Amino acid sequence: MRFLGVHPGPLLYSKIFLRLEPLGLELVAQAARRAGHAVRLIDLQVENHPAYFRLLDSWRPDVVAFSCNYLANVPDIVDLAKATKARLPDTFVCVGGHSASFIASTLVEHGAGAIDCVLKGEGEAAMPLLLATIEAGAGVGSVPGAVTASGEGPPPVFVDSLDDLMPARDLLGHRRKYFLGSLDPCASIEFSRGCPWDCTFCSAWTFYGRSYRTVSPQRVVEDLRSIREPGVFIVDDVAFVQERHGMEIAEAIIRAGIRKQYYLETRGDVLLRNKDVFRAWKKLGLEYMFIGLEAIDEEGLRKHRKRVSLGRNFEALEFARSLGIMIAINLIADPDWGHERFRIVREWGVELPEVINISVNTPYPGTESWATEGGRVASRDYRLYDIQHAVLPTRLPLTEFYDELVTTQRAFYRKHLGWQRVMDTAGVIARHLMRGQTNFVRSLFLLDRVYRPELLLADHAVPVAYQMPLPRPVASAQAIGRALYIHPPRGRKGRAIDSATERFVEETRMGITP
Repeated sequence: MRFLGVHPGPLLYSKIFLRLEPLGLELVAQAARRAGHAVRLIDLQVENHPAYFRLLDSWRPDVVAFSCNYLANVPDIVDLAKATKARLPDTFVCVGGHSASFIASTLVEHGAGAIDCVLKGEGEAAMPLLLATIEAGAGVGSVPGAVTASGEGPPPVFVDSLDDLMPARDLLGHRRKYFLGSLDPCASIEFSRGCPWDCTFCSAWTFYGRSYRTVSPQRVVEDLRSIREPGVFIVDDVAFVQERHGMEIAEAIIRAGIRKQYYLETRGDVLLRNKDVFRAWKKLGLEYMFIGLEAIDEEGLRKHRKRVSLGRNFEALEFARSLGIMIAINLIADPDWGHERFRIVREWGVELPEVINISVNTPYPGTESWATEGGRVASRDYRLYDIQHAVLPTRLPLTEFYDELVTTQRAFYRKHLGWQRVMDTAGVIARHLMRGQTNFVRSLFLLDRVYRPELLLADHAVPVAYQMPLPRPVASAQAIGRALYIHPPRGRKGRAIDSATERFVEETRMGITP
């Protein structure tokens, strides 16, 4: 069968700071190819709709699968699905991915017959089964994780081993378009999957059932050897939760003689607990680290259920600075913030040397926040669910909220963008330009043109074609996690961590679920 995988277009922040290769879609594509199917991919972050329709007309795929990892892409995916069915009525159209898993039946309804199936859970496990079922002419309702207009099939299943997976990077052109800050170009890689914690704003733990699985060092080295790009983004939700795993990968990379520049995301308490791992990775080429600080006071940390004290977070920043690693910090702006709160955060942030990003507190389907706060959202327009727009009612008039938000973010980035950044990174920029890479250089001047309060406000006035349904009431706090899980939790046996790390996780979570 001819299988076409499609990644939708860019979101607001990906127009400025980064453009990542669609690693999840590449992994699903390779699983389909190994099952004996002809496979092609198109990434609409770097190509356009006319290119997609030309590919449809020339290749006429039997199955088109859209990757839906972000809610803001839903309208684009639904419209493309409808256009695909109008062009090729006999083509099977499905949608999968992280966000799609939490709104599967709603996506089928939005499609109005254009979306034949939504696959919940890990696509690498489900897609080969779905393709075999379609090829056999059988009903897809028997496929684990399949949701159709007729109902829902068996629960999703995990792949047997993450070592069985490899991405089909060769199927994507325009690889030089992928970048992350000054890592230009940049590929992506996976060392582990899942998260054992349970923060209120996150859906990684509800998707994976609080499991944590790892890729072997040997498989990591094999994947790294296939990567031509000098920059590599480690996509793990929390890098190096398990100290031994991080060290074993580092040692294997050293033996293989691989040299890259790395960017990763982790928690402050993990960084402090596993200092030797991060020291080793600094020597390997770790240049950038993203830490979700989330709040600058204890009250804010409790709200997001991050059981890491401010003192420990700031100690983690000091340790990272001592290693010479560039740190990016995330703060969550609450819609309840007023002028004074923005001023305090702004004055705090401009004194720090780190890159600081502000995201807006956004309840997403699949998160505990959605179950508890989703009923009071001011907008159910998918396009606004990009953590840059306010979808909850704001204390300030929306115009003033966006003025403060953009003013604060610009104050933080003024340290790192524009001509001053060009002067500070002249050597890096020169090397990029010598290789014909311009993504990073362009990003230094895009913020003021793309991220503007009047543009954010105008997005609220755009007519809404598709709206999310409000969350169903949950009887108790204990029932929230169970209601949100995509992959059922397997308890302790689902986490590839030693007993000491398990105790550390339990001591640093404020959870309501087993």
